[in-house]
Amino acid sequence: MLTIAIASLSGGQGKTTASLMLGRLLSRQGYPTLMIDADPQHNLTTYMDIELQANQPTLLEFLKKSVSAEDSIYPTAGNENLFLIPADDQLDTVQDYLSNSGVGATLLKRRLEPVTDAFKVCIIDAPPQRSQICLTVIGAADALIIPAEASVKGYGSLVRTLDLLRTLQDVGATNAQVMGVLPFRDRWIGNTQTQESRASVNGMREEVDAALILPSIRESERYKQAINRRSTLSDMGYGELEYPFEVLIDKISKLVKPRT
Repeated sequence: MLTIAIASLSGGQGKTTASLMLGRLLSRQGYPTLMIDADPQHNLTTYMDIELQANQPTLLEFLKKSVSAEDSIYPTAGNENLFLIPADDQLDTVQDYLSNSGVGATLLKRRLEPVTDAFKVCIIDAPPQRSQICLTVIGAADALIIPAEASVKGYGSLVRTLDLLRTLQDVGATNAQVMGVLPFRDRWIGNTQTQESRASVNGMREEVDAALILPSIRESERYKQAINRRSTLSDMGYGELEYPFEVLIDKISKLVKPRT
């Protein structure tokens, strides 16, 4: 199982959008895909239409090993290849547990070991803070995709995320490498990219190898519409907007075993 963290240390950078779009496309192409909502805001859980009842297990119980891995994983309606470990408001309470465990940065990786043969890809929607949850998400990852808004804020978020990754790499807490930086809300007026977007994307190219800069997610309401309709952009007739994710899927396909 290839584990990919979608991480960025600011809110509004497109993490949940990227997670959801990528997970849906991978699963539709035949890859058994496990999604993990590691953000206490639990937007991914909401968008995937998982309605939790009282006392149903979530990522909190999965991390604490209060339930088996299988009991924490939920199927999604209409897609036999897409599954979710959900989150709710209580996930924030796991911070002290992770901090006191002594193995916080590697705990999620250990918890996932029993299900690695059941899935081809695992996609984790990380929280937008430098928290214990974020540390264990990056510790579990083989690769990072870093969405970053094409703005001054997005550039700053990228720099902080790369700094955190390098810190964890330096102490041996993760082997993750950057798979790609995904410029988000790239603003264009007609055929002209705005000055702020252009400057921000150019700045991103100076922080990482230019080959790691993925095609931008242009500013468009179509992405939000696809999320709200629980659909793909292709199903809505806007397949050209999926190009950034097609590039990612090509990268991913070279790292996972062939589909069966």
